[in-house]
Amino acid sequence: MPQEFAIVDLFAGPGGLGEGFSQAGRNDDAPMKIHLSVEMDFHAVQTLRLRAFLRSFDEFPQEYYDALNKGKAFPDWRELYPANWKLAEKEVRQRVLGNEGVFNELAVELDRARDEYCGNTILIGGPPCQAYSLVGRARNKGKADYVPEKDARHYLYREYVRILDRLRPAAFVMENVKGMLSSKVDGGGIFSRVLDDLEAAGDGYRLLPLAQTAPADGGRAEARDFLIRSEDHGIPQARHRVIILGIRNDLAGKLVLDGPVLGSRQPPVTVGDAISGMGELRSGLSRKDETNAWQEVVRAQASAIAEADEIAEDIRALARSIAGANDFPCLRSSSTRSAMSLSSNLLQEWFSDERLHSTLQHETRGHIPEDLGRYMFSAAFTRSFGRAPKLMEFPEFLQPAHKNRGSGHFADRFRTQDANRPSTTVTSHISKDGHYFIHPDPKQCRSLTVREAARLQTFPDNYWFCGPRTKQYHQVGNAVPPYLAFQIGVAVRQLLS
Repeated sequence: MPQEFAIVDLFAGPGGLGEGFSQAGRNDDAPMKIHLSVEMDFHAVQTLRLRAFLRSFDEFPQEYYDALNKGKAFPDWRELYPANWKLAEKEVRQRVLGNEGVFNELAVELDRARDEYCGNTILIGGPPCQAYSLVGRARNKGKADYVPEKDARHYLYREYVRILDRLRPAAFVMENVKGMLSSKVDGGGIFSRVLDDLEAAGDGYRLLPLAQTAPADGGRAEARDFLIRSEDHGIPQARHRVIILGIRNDLAGKLVLDGPVLGSRQPPVTVGDAISGMGELRSGLSRKDETNAWQEVVRAQASAIAEADEIAEDIRALARSIAGANDFPCLRSSSTRSAMSLSSNLLQEWFSDERLHSTLQHETRGHIPEDLGRYMFSAAFTRSFGRAPKLMEFPEFLQPAHKNRGSGHFADRFRTQDANRPSTTVTSHISKDGHYFIHPDPKQCRSLTVREAARLQTFPDNYWFCGPRTKQYHQVGNAVPPYLAFQIGVAVRQLLS
């Protein structure tokens, strides 16, 4: 009988890595299940706990689908299924890794997992990335008193290493932003220190790249080899992340690797593919949000674009057709769903759930009238030229009234996601505004909904994000694509077999 592996998920966010590994672990020939998830954000913890509760059943309970399909609130799970809810509360812990006393508390659970599963554990997670990301570093440079060496976020990976050292799992997977490769502290690169610490933790680990062939001599791969391009693995998003796989030394010596751990590349999946099957929506208005008022604003913005001589004729022609249209979308939210048009049957199956008859969390934001014109122009430009326009390419009447608009720092301020290619990286910034995530249809004049962003991140359609909409966006943007995590989970479990 195959040995079951227990998963410990650190800095879990809304559960992208955990969802993928859990789905991979449902295979009877290679079982894995989450033993412990640790996350600090309250709403992400609620999301994790709900998903942990659902996974405690062989099939999700009917009451879950009754609520989703009818748009009603969930029942009191604690009262309805007390034993299952208690298991979920035990599995998911709201803790701040690095805070005093947290490690000692978790150490008890880590020791229990290691002993109960006879060392057959897997550690996954991604320490917070704000100190490493290119955007975060640019923001920090603008702070007069910022000292990288005093930024504790640079060293949160050590909490991961500390737990790795205690748990001594058979394997670990650590994810972080591309900027970690070039981030420097104390005059040196942080990434080489991370690799040294991971390699030396516990009983020692062999570090493997996922998308490149590991060195035949057993040595360490080049830093750039740990970079994963998600779009190469069937993800509808150009998300480039550092992902390090470690195999414990007593197991690594038995490995025979004749190619990349993740295998060959997959055909690209586009934005248009990923968000197909969801109803058209209109954007909202920040004031006087009524359908007729919205249509008047859209027509006025379209007419202004159509009459602007400095705009390309094909964009103006599209604007004229929008100005004269009578078939505008009227709803800001929709639960209707139709068949997807994905060329990847595996990914389509990943999204789908035959018991789910509605589209979840598919509701638009409200925008100011000027932004509706900017969104329309950007989407029309992208449709015509295959790329989003730079800010300097917007006509003057659509330019934002920002004093620093000419600085060049905001050239990509309004960015449409091209329907014909994978999206740009979905980040937590999507929770602040939709300017970087404009829907490809010029007539809808809006940013992506939570569910559309979740599709680009490959969350299954039955995945519910807890909290207000802003928090839902934040969770989606902070996650590892679950379908990528599923592929990693399958590959890791095969190596351990």
